[in-house]
Amino acid sequence: MPVGDFGGRSAVVERGALALTVAVGLLLGSSALAFVLASHPPTWPMAIGASLGLALMLALAIARYDAAVGLGLLLIGVVQVEPAPPDAVFGIVIAVALVTGRFRLDGAPLSMVALVGALLAINALSIIDAADPTRAVFFFAITAYLAIFAIWFAGYLDSERRARLTVRMYLAGAIAAAILGSASLFFAFPGSELMNNGGLRAKALFEDPNVYAPFLIPIMLILIDELMAPKLLRSGKAIKLGLLFILALGLFFSYSRGAYLNFVLGVVVMLGITALRRGGSRRAITLLIVMAIGGVAVFGLASATGSLEFLQQRAQEQSYDVERFAAQRRGIDYGMTYPLGIGPGQFEVIAPHPSHNLYIRVFSEQGALGLAAILTLVLGTLVFALRNALLGRDTYGISSAALLGAWTGMVVESAVIDTLHWRHLWLVAALIWAGARVAKPQTARIARV
Repeated sequence: MPVGDFGGRSAVVERGALALTVAVGLLLGSSALAFVLASHPPTWPMAIGASLGLALMLALAIARYDAAVGLGLLLIGVVQVEPAPPDAVFGIVIAVALVTGRFRLDGAPLSMVALVGALLAINALSIIDAADPTRAVFFFAITAYLAIFAIWFAGYLDSERRARLTVRMYLAGAIAAAILGSASLFFAFPGSELMNNGGLRAKALFEDPNVYAPFLIPIMLILIDELMAPKLLRSGKAIKLGLLFILALGLFFSYSRGAYLNFVLGVVVMLGITALRRGGSRRAITLLIVMAIGGVAVFGLASATGSLEFLQQRAQEQSYDVERFAAQRRGIDYGMTYPLGIGPGQFEVIAPHPSHNLYIRVFSEQGALGLAAILTLVLGTLVFALRNALLGRDTYGISSAALLGAWTGMVVESAVIDTLHWRHLWLVAALIWAGARVAKPQTARIARV
């Protein structure tokens, strides 16, 4: 249902929330673009190339809307700078959706839309005390864009066909990232030095291994569910196992302790939900067998490549852990000192080290109101994910158990890393919100195409 189709008092509230959220996002997006162009003036060839690329992207979004969305999903693993390539694609797609009436607000629960609006309003208010207003506006613009993206995507995902597109494109992008990241540690090829941290940890086309690794986890959990009960992917079990092994290697070679915890929590949650369902004991056993075989295979390859010694080093306390905890204590002090917070993106401006914690970042930058908003948004999404999983309410074939596992892992990992600008975090939230609006539980079906 397009935005213009709503009726009644609740429709007025929803349209008003959407209009305010989108208006703020567009305003700040324009400011962010101006900031980027002022800071890094493009050359004429770059300007011409960028203009041509945007024109072609606009033409694609108008002519083949779903294809443009698929391209954005394929590029969602390319985030070395902000704004990132997928942001340009999705920015154009969302603009086309607004103009053509395809931006659906009813895809996400009204409570989540309201919380997103509240979070953005509190962010805007906190800019008042920013030490670097230009960076504050730029950082807020990225946050606003991602929030709008999540609301839009929840409305976009309204059929099994679009769910299949989402899973396939996310999977393709994750496989490419895992292959490039893992290969860069052992082989030299053009650009390989950009895909790891000093030849030690894989990061593919992300800025940091600790963002790259969690990006792989949601699609890994979805793929595991597809192994047990195929719904969206037609490929045979052997191919799915091979793809899962590639993703597992990518995760392993990131040497990200937080991501390891994230994945284990996700699998445990999936296992618990699966065991509770009718006939779930057999599927739970299958899941355990798959995990055991995968673990042995990854361990064997790690041993053969001499990676176990480095893994043991990573398992110990690192020197920067002390800096991380000190930064978090400083962030709590900022939140206690400044009622409105220090402003969006200001933690790195006035503190010597990043916060490495979503909740402390928001508390320090938006104060107690911001912390309350983000906690309510995160926990509210968790409640929707749990409800979907208990009801067997898959998101048009995308496993509700996998989404619950993925969200649980990210919620916990957010305590040791700042996840506010993770594209895959907002994507998983959108998938959960879309599932919450499914009229009735989806029955398991075998993939047909």
